[in-house]
Amino acid sequence: MKKPAAFLDRDGTLMEDSGYIGDSRRIFVLDGAPQALAALAAAGYERIVVTNQSGVARGMFGEPDVIEVNRALAAQLAKRGGAIDAFYYCAHLTGCDCRKPALGMIRRAVEERDIDLPASVMFGDSSSDMLLAKNAGIPGILVNELPGYAGPPPLYRARTLREGVAFFLEHARV
Repeated sequence: MKKPAAFLDRDGTLMEDSGYIGDSRRIFVLDGAPQALAALAAAGYERIVVTNQSGVARGMFGEPDVIEVNRALAAQLAKRGGAIDAFYYCAHLTGCDCRKPALGMIRRAVEERDIDLPASVMFGDSSSDMLLAKNAGIPGILVNELPGYAGPPPLYRARTLREGVAFFLEHARV
């Protein structure tokens, strides 16, 4: 049976975005992120991280480092009551079909995890996240109130992931 998914950006949505992160000691989980993940789980959503990690292509760290950061983030979230069902990442800089806003990571998740894409949602902090949502034909919740956003209009603009999830589950859920 197909399940809806909440696709989530990693840096700036679940954890602090402090530049290219290839060291699990640099993880700082954002306030409310574990609770937001728990609310999505309670509503029946798979929690799937889709993240661009061009630090690999730039030679700043390797794919094992990305995998370790993802593992450590999942462990920190789980300790606080949140869980991630899957991580997908793009290690490229150009020339691929997986770098957001391209649909490669979402397509792969839909195929591998039996996802009901029309019933899904994207949460992220950047224009590439909102463009990914638009390209996938799903609602996009922007978790960023900084001035200067110039991407596609999100369904909702939230200060935090927790606020964005609460809005989505209360007002916009398919």
